[in-house]
Amino acid sequence: MLKGKKIVLGVSGGIAAYKACALTSKLVQQGADVKVIMTEGATEFVQPLTFQALSRNPVYTDAFDEKNPEKIAHIDLADWADLVILAPATAHLLGRLANGLADDMLTTTLLATTAPVYIAPAMNVHMYDHPAVKENLLTLEEYGYRFIEPGDGYLACGYVGKGRLEEPENIIAVIYKVENRELPLKNKKVLITAGPTQEPVDTVRFFTNYSSGKMGYALAEVAKNLGAQVTLVSGPVDLDVLPGVETIKISSADEMFEAVTSRFDEQDIVIKSAAVADYRPKDVHDKKLKKQGHDITVELERTTDILSTLGERKNHQYLVGFAAETDQHLEHGKRKLQKKNLDAIVINDISNPNIGFKSDDNEVNILTKTGQEYAISTRSKKEIAQELLTLIMKDMMGEAK
Repeated sequence: MLKGKKIVLGVSGGIAAYKACALTSKLVQQGADVKVIMTEGATEFVQPLTFQALSRNPVYTDAFDEKNPEKIAHIDLADWADLVILAPATAHLLGRLANGLADDMLTTTLLATTAPVYIAPAMNVHMYDHPAVKENLLTLEEYGYRFIEPGDGYLACGYVGKGRLEEPENIIAVIYKVENRELPLKNKKVLITAGPTQEPVDTVRFFTNYSSGKMGYALAEVAKNLGAQVTLVSGPVDLDVLPGVETIKISSADEMFEAVTSRFDEQDIVIKSAAVADYRPKDVHDKKLKKQGHDITVELERTTDILSTLGERKNHQYLVGFAAETDQHLEHGKRKLQKKNLDAIVINDISNPNIGFKSDDNEVNILTKTGQEYAISTRSKKEIAQELLTLIMKDMMGEAK
């Protein structure tokens, strides 16, 4: 089931560490190449030699024990892994990981890896229910970690309840199911733009807009979850970087133009949801403009139309634009769709304060080059991202109706 997979198994200091021995054996039997990292506490329950014999690989216990002088062990392991399993994951390990602490071999490797991480917690029932542990679990979930829920039953402490490490065969079954699920955008490259641009007037002032970037970031997250290799070109926003998404930070329209056009040829889908400035100051002052006793005039010039440029250059790419409108939404959207040679356009009414730039919700109309029209009522931007990407995939395959 997992033949050829390179798996790092992290074992922390709980009585359930003995089950990690069986998990190692079963993973190897499935054809996986397993390398085990043990915390200091884990070595109090099981000897490293046990895991070495079962995995047929060296066991890592010390971040400063560099076995190969040509490599940094925790970076090498982090890059090597196809996936990482933490079993058992104690409350202490969850707390350190949730807060970005890297003070041993396991946590330094975890912070360095970009591979999927599966966490199988194991602890006392009351510990598992503690508010701090719950908060750490939520934080890790937001970071993109995946969980294998503990089972109910008799615990080593004598309690009966939730907290028992899931059985090794069930851990493997869950991982196999997730890793082999159908990902409709697997092997597809998707580029998404998000947020506003800032066009400087002088060294302290700039023109910008109200875009929050939430729609673009939602699209990037959903595309990544559908298996795509995602590049997000983002203007200045107050949003966290998405794990597993290559994020290119830009400021001005010129910088966004360069970032997008230099990567355009290799993309399969491009969704330009950023609110790029149409105009910028013609003259940018290299010093702060002093207050005058009279009005001043700032002359503006057009920025390069990124979407039109992409429309002229596209060959195999599916190109999607966004139109923020305050009136005659469909009419303006249809003209933009044709004029800029788009495959689809997403139109949203920014005059509605409930679905404006900074809102978590949106309401859109989607028009396609093939003549399809879709109206999506008010819902979260992540839900709209899911629907939009589903429609794009159907339209690309000629299944849209």
